[in-house]
Amino acid sequence: MKALVTGGAGFIGSHLCDYLVANGHEVTVLDDLSTGSMANLHQLDGAIRFVHGSILDQDRVEECVRGQDTVFHLAAAVGVHTIVDRPLESLRTNLTGTENVVEAAVRHGARFTVASTSEVYGKNDSPGLREDADRVLGSPLKSRWSYAAAKGLDELLAYVHGQKSGLPCVILRFFNVVGPRQTGRYGMVVPRFVAQALEDAPITVYGDGTQRRCFGSVFDVVPAIVALLDTPTAHHRAVNLGGVEEVSIKGLADRVRELANSRSEVSFVPYTEAYGPGYEDMQRRMPDISLATELIGYQPEYDLDRIITSIIEARPAGTPSTRIPATPR
Repeated sequence: MKALVTGGAGFIGSHLCDYLVANGHEVTVLDDLSTGSMANLHQLDGAIRFVHGSILDQDRVEECVRGQDTVFHLAAAVGVHTIVDRPLESLRTNLTGTENVVEAAVRHGARFTVASTSEVYGKNDSPGLREDADRVLGSPLKSRWSYAAAKGLDELLAYVHGQKSGLPCVILRFFNVVGPRQTGRYGMVVPRFVAQALEDAPITVYGDGTQRRCFGSVFDVVPAIVALLDTPTAHHRAVNLGGVEEVSIKGLADRVRELANSRSEVSFVPYTEAYGPGYEDMQRRMPDISLATELIGYQPEYDLDRIITSIIEARPAGTPSTRIPATPR
């Protein structure tokens, strides 16, 4: 197929490009490099078409979508720090940008996926969040929740367009997807912990470290992205993707330190110091992945130790060994 990957120079996007090229597909990447990097695509030099541009540029989006069979829309303002520091810019990217991409896909008859996030569940900390779980959001005046609000609207936009046009559409709800090439620059906790541990620097845990999360490997998630779009029973649905091993953030710091053979100490940083006053977090976020299992047999193969080790061994990121195997699991 001919596939467009928006945000293809980013962490998940570049791994998706690796996978698509390895499986014989023709790939175009649209990325403004605001958070992505050409270093993430160096291994695909000559194998893909790269277009430097923003999803806010309607003409550029139209040019890239024209002639495509499939659109994988991963471009977004990402990371807690980005959302908190640049809320207006983030809203424009996540709302207007998604509208531009989805409407172009519909005009040109391309099936499409839209990357969403576990953030849409907000403060709902029920164990095993299902796709139909209630959303519990904080005040819209707190920038922390603007990302969740915008991605919820992205989902609705994609769902309505998919239903109305009849084009295959899948909404992907990522739960803390991590792996090689991910940067800690925008608040991503695992690569930040790994970088600190490898430097024997203090591992900084925000809050008291009792917050509990599940982390999924990009190597498990990327094949699932493609498989879901190839599965008719997944069309016009939101699907959770991530890991199932729950760990406290303090426990995560200890695991990283041990696996990195690091002399780092764990340091606790108050939320107010990390993000400013008024920041809110949720105590627990754990996915129910039974729908993905039912639809495509999704079962994560990477446990937490293997995920952490893959990141440690890939430093510096982007080496050929981090590429996803061509054959789907």
